[in-house]
Amino acid sequence: MRLIVGLGNPGAAYAQTRHNVGMWVIERAAARWSIRLAKRGIAHRGSGRLGSELIELAGTLDWMNITGPPLKGLLREFSLTADDLILIHDDLDLDLGRLRIKQAGGHGGHNGIKSVIDAIGTPQFVRVKIGIGRPAPRQDSAEYVLQAFTKEEFEVLNPCLDRAVDALEYLIHRGTAVAMNQFNIREKPGEDEGAQPG
Repeated sequence: MRLIVGLGNPGAAYAQTRHNVGMWVIERAAARWSIRLAKRGIAHRGSGRLGSELIELAGTLDWMNITGPPLKGLLREFSLTADDLILIHDDLDLDLGRLRIKQAGGHGGHNGIKSVIDAIGTPQFVRVKIGIGRPAPRQDSAEYVLQAFTKEEFEVLNPCLDRAVDALEYLIHRGTAVAMNQFNIREKPGEDEGAQPG
C-alpha cells in the first residue's frame, strides 16, 4: 500500500493559494484513478487501487506547519512506514511549472516538510516537488506562498499538475529511480506538448 499526501492549508480562503498545489495534485490523481475523496476532519481522504497497488490519497491534513502529527497518525493507521509515503508539495526554489522527484533530504525551509520529518523521525521518504517560482525582490516568502496564482501563472502551472500525476504512476509502478530519470529533466521548449518551462 502507498500513502500519497498533498500538503496544503485547510479552508476555502487558502484553497487556491500557491501553498496548496500539493492538494491540487491529489485531486487530479483522485479524478484520474476514480478515487472518491471525502472530508474526514480537516483532511480530504480516499482509498482505491492503481492497478494491483492499494492507494490512500490524503490532502490538507492540518495547517501546513503542523502537518506532521496527523500524517504520522495515518502511517500508524495503515501500518505503513516512511518507505510507503509519497509527499507532494510546493517548492520556492523550482521555476514555476517545474517538477522534481526527490528521495529523502532536508526540509529546505519548508515548514510542512519540517513538521513531517520531526513527527515521523526520518527524512527518508519520497517527495514530488511542484515549482511555484520565487517571490519578487523584497516580497516576504510567507506572504507569497499564501497568494493565489495569476491566470498567466496558472496556465504555466497547469500542465505540471497532470505531469505530477504521471510521476506518481511511475513511482508506484516502476520505482523511484526510474521515475527520477523520467521526470527530473529539463525539456527543451517545444519538444513536446507537456514540456515544462525552465
